[in-house]
Amino acid sequence: MPNKYYNSLLKNNKEWVEEMTTKDKDYFENLSKGQKPPVLWIGCADSRVPANEITGTHPGELFVHRNIANMVVHTDMNMLSVLDYAVNHLKVQHIIVCGHYGCGGVQAAMSNKSLGLINKWVRNIKEVYKDNLTELKKIDSDKKRFDRLVELNVKAQVYDLAKTSIVQQKWKDETGLQIHGWVYDLHDGIIKDLKVSMGSTEHLNEVFVLDLVRSK
Repeated sequence: MPNKYYNSLLKNNKEWVEEMTTKDKDYFENLSKGQKPPVLWIGCADSRVPANEITGTHPGELFVHRNIANMVVHTDMNMLSVLDYAVNHLKVQHIIVCGHYGCGGVQAAMSNKSLGLINKWVRNIKEVYKDNLTELKKIDSDKKRFDRLVELNVKAQVYDLAKTSIVQQKWKDETGLQIHGWVYDLHDGIIKDLKVSMGSTEHLNEVFVLDLVRSK
């Protein structure tokens, strides 16, 4: 039999529906007609970082993809499918990669502990660690080094987004698509903009710039 907590989720849902329809009787009818979110959110699967709540947005405003440590992995068909749908069908104007301080996936990548299947996933973060080792070794505080790797990991994912043909095609078509890197602080709830926004291939090494033609 379902336990008390499980049942409370269904009870909470009914109360939420009642609250929303009291405010607007057509709320769900209007929501069911379709979605046109302006933002794709790529965030961590951590239960403490719910995209809508921390940004004060409502259903229909964010198209969300979450995984361990907010990764953009070029062999991840799940992520690529979400990206393609968001960019080419929903026509989002912004893609936000949002990490968070205290991320367990990033912390795991800083150690040599074997974690089973997750080893394959955090290896991608270990590459970020290796590529920035000179900077990170200069940081004496373990916490500050950890925080900095969280930031560097987000920046790396923004650049990995920029390397995809999906994003570069939109830039070639001059649709105005922008990608951004943020970090959320669990201690105070504040989002830090890492100022790593990109709207073209301008800051990519030329080896990653694909030879594409305008689709329009």
